[in-house]
Amino acid sequence: MADHVCPVWVGYLLASPLRKLFDNPVKRLSPYISKGMTVIDVGCAMGFFSLPLAEMVGPDGKVICIDLQEKMLQRLCRNAKKKNLLSRIEARVCRRDNLNTADLGNTADFVLAAAVVHEVPDAASFLTELYGVVKDGGKLLVVEPGGHVSEQDFSATVDAAVKCGFTILENSGTRRRRQALFQKISEK
Repeated sequence: MADHVCPVWVGYLLASPLRKLFDNPVKRLSPYISKGMTVIDVGCAMGFFSLPLAEMVGPDGKVICIDLQEKMLQRLCRNAKKKNLLSRIEARVCRRDNLNTADLGNTADFVLAAAVVHEVPDAASFLTELYGVVKDGGKLLVVEPGGHVSEQDFSATVDAAVKCGFTILENSGTRRRRQALFQKISEK
């Protein structure tokens, strides 16, 4: 995995309303989200997925938005305030080697890691930390851009998630996008 961070200026492109024409966040995520859920958006940038997620979880839900760059989170919070969604958003700055989730053990119903695994220095540690925050029965959706992540590298990510304890529910992809859905299943 590469040790690369998306520049802040790219965040403006990623949050563009034009992007919704070919990558609608509501259409993509609504099968997994319901009112009242606790959702974590890792590598949230300026909120392309976070803001629709905050709408989907409703007033009793919460979206924990985690990013390495404080400027991305500041912009996300400004956008959330404009849409009257700030009360559903919790923004957290992480480090390269720690997602800042020690207090979130087994609390997330759903975790989204979109276009982020290829940017972390240690995918196994990253996925292990995510496994710790997902509650039993909860799900993790990993999405990677096909142009940046080869099939072989994505297969390595899927294997790493399974080694962490996740059960794979679905593994699909196109030349443009690779996607895998996992679930944390209790061994009780």
